[in-house]
Amino acid sequence: MATVNMNAAMCEAADTVRVGVILTAVPDSMVICEEGHGLEYKSRTDEEVKSFSFDQVVTADNIQSFHPELLQPLTESISGGYNGALLICGGASLENMTPLIDHSTIRQVLTDLFSSVLSQVKEELFISVSFLQFYPDGSAVDLLSPNRETLKRVAHPVLGSLIGGLCEVCVCSAEEAYTLYETCRDTLKANAGSISSRCSSLFSVAVEWKLHPEEVESEVCRSRLQLFSLAGGASRTDLRGVCPLVKVVEETQSEATASDKILPSLLNDALTGNSRTVLVYCLHPQGVLDDETPSALALAQTVRSLVTKAFVNRWCPRATEQMIRDSIVDQRAVMMSQGENDVHNTIRLAELTHNLQIVKDQSWEKRREESKKIKDKTQSCRTQSIHLHSRDSRESTNNMKHLQTQLKQEMEKHIREGKGNVEKVLERVARIQQLREALREETLKNGASTEKSDLCQQSELEYSKAQERRTQLKEDHGRLIQEEVETMERDLAQEQLPTEGPQRELLVLSRERRVLVLQMEALRDEAQQAETDLQNLYQKHQTEMHCLREESLQVFRVFRQVCEEQRRMSEDRYRSVLLEAVQDAVYLSAQNQQLQADNRQLRKALGELKDTLAVRGDPTAELSSQLQ
Repeated sequence: MATVNMNAAMCEAADTVRVGVILTAVPDSMVICEEGHGLEYKSRTDEEVKSFSFDQVVTADNIQSFHPELLQPLTESISGGYNGALLICGGASLENMTPLIDHSTIRQVLTDLFSSVLSQVKEELFISVSFLQFYPDGSAVDLLSPNRETLKRVAHPVLGSLIGGLCEVCVCSAEEAYTLYETCRDTLKANAGSISSRCSSLFSVAVEWKLHPEEVESEVCRSRLQLFSLAGGASRTDLRGVCPLVKVVEETQSEATASDKILPSLLNDALTGNSRTVLVYCLHPQGVLDDETPSALALAQTVRSLVTKAFVNRWCPRATEQMIRDSIVDQRAVMMSQGENDVHNTIRLAELTHNLQIVKDQSWEKRREESKKIKDKTQSCRTQSIHLHSRDSRESTNNMKHLQTQLKQEMEKHIREGKGNVEKVLERVARIQQLREALREETLKNGASTEKSDLCQQSELEYSKAQERRTQLKEDHGRLIQEEVETMERDLAQEQLPTEGPQRELLVLSRERRVLVLQMEALRDEAQQAETDLQNLYQKHQTEMHCLREESLQVFRVFRQVCEEQRRMSEDRYRSVLLEAVQDAVYLSAQNQQLQADNRQLRKALGELKDTLAVRGDPTAELSSQLQ
């Protein structure tokens, strides 16, 4: 550990966060300074012109100019062993710019990264990617995990900050990495549904290579590129939510305790920790009632003043593993001398064991095996999904009948054999449970599941269209009001009236009244449109609820059918057992009566024999009579 920390300290260097701004439109109130390193902005509510300094300011037409000044140095530093982070945000403006940014920025960054790494490292190279989705409540989901493992932030003394339970997929080229990125983005939209525009994401590329491949215990250089896509705006009044970057920056400035959630802690590390960070903010000035622009510019200006401490990440896996093993041996010796009931020593031993397991999990061979399992399982699920969708209703019905027959046979076998070996009983119960689950899934697919899926997709489409209509209506009204305000200012400037006086005040009030009337009409139209959309969505929701109710009833019908079948089989078994018991009782009664009759006949024959012996004068008969 001391060697790793010493190397890190030697390579550590302070660096400020670099900020680039993309303007989708340049209004009259905004001026880009010379050479594109800043801009001047004058809001409607403030007469003073404010100046903002950034590393680069571009428009949507020349977004490619970001690469030589901001993005290319970032990828080169990652190939040199440093961690890098690219933060992309912009609220509603980012939603419209996402396709352009994905194609011209994300793809180019991945291409530059792979080109730089592969040109410097020829062999003993390991590259993997991961993708995290963050919901508005802060919860995180690993989109590459087939089993949706629980994610937890872990602090390792050598490897630094890690995310426990995160799945990684090995990649060999920038095309493969970008394909995975697009696939995960589509999965995010499908999982989040209508709130996908409010979900943030993190796409990470981990690069590792051996510094001395010819040595067995060679040091490994680790670097990571984190691509953050942050939803929400910079203004607290944004109805679509506030960007997570706003809260993290406020906590950084106030030196408050960092959040225990994954996204804020990752952002805090990217802005103040071991990373070289670039922020790209998409901005769309909207004119009259624009509250996002000044908040966004102030946020970007604040982020540019933050300082990170990046250093080259080097470590030796075998040396680290041996060091932790020695610490475990020493800790066990301490526990043996002081007693095993010491809680502090027990916790320390558990931490060392957990750290050792983390080091073992960093093995390239193990991570390649896990990646192969994820790819195979994903491919299997995709193939199975395609196969299931290609089947017609007749095949599905036959499959249901086959599952029902198998379930009935297993139930009969379970009831007939009764208790036995515990392992066999558990295996039989597990098979029955699997058949029930398979039958339920098949029933849902054969029944209302198709209708439900179609309705869900149609509902999401209707919601998107309604949202676009309301957004377009709002923009049209804003543009109309902006034109009216500009007309009013132009007319007032042309009027030959004194700067003060009742005539000018009356003219200003009349013109402002027209603007207010327009605003009231705009709000009324928007409210009416929203009410219409809400009514339509309510009808869709009722339809989906009816579909889900029918689906639930279908599931309960199948469950009731299986329960009734099980009850009937149990009754038949008990009836057969009772009938056998009655038959056995009748048989035993008849046998008892037969034995009693035989006994009477034997006693009668014995009496006759005694009488015969007595007549003959046999002394044995007299002795026998006395004994009786």
